[in-house]
Amino acid sequence: MAFKIEISSQYREQVIDVTDKVNQVIAEAQVTSGICYLFIPHTTCAVTINEGFDPDVAADILAHLNSVVPRAKTYRHQEGNADAHIKSVLVGSSISVPIEGRRLALGQWQRVLVCEFDGPRRRRLNISVIAT
Repeated sequence: MAFKIEISSQYREQVIDVTDKVNQVIAEAQVTSGICYLFIPHTTCAVTINEGFDPDVAADILAHLNSVVPRAKTYRHQEGNADAHIKSVLVGSSISVPIEGRRLALGQWQRVLVCEFDGPRRRRLNISVIAT
């Protein structure tokens, strides 16, 4: 089963927790056990799993990515968002998560995070739910 959710960012770079929205999709699909495949079809945005309870973790992730891939650097890509493309490659555009009990089988502190690197924008997260 395929679903889509919309995500809006307010800042150029932002980490957005979408775990509850994804769990809602899984519950509505009535899939008790299976795999949830998440794909973000944008070249300056990414999706990952990490801690979502302490906002300092997201701030540290963005700060480190900015130290490795600074915005103020001369890049050949002339749209002014080359750093966002590179950060997206480093984090990745898809993840797969097991489903148990009609929800993502994440660890205690884990959350699904959409990483915006070229906002503010409206993004789409594609969700495929596969029952097993």
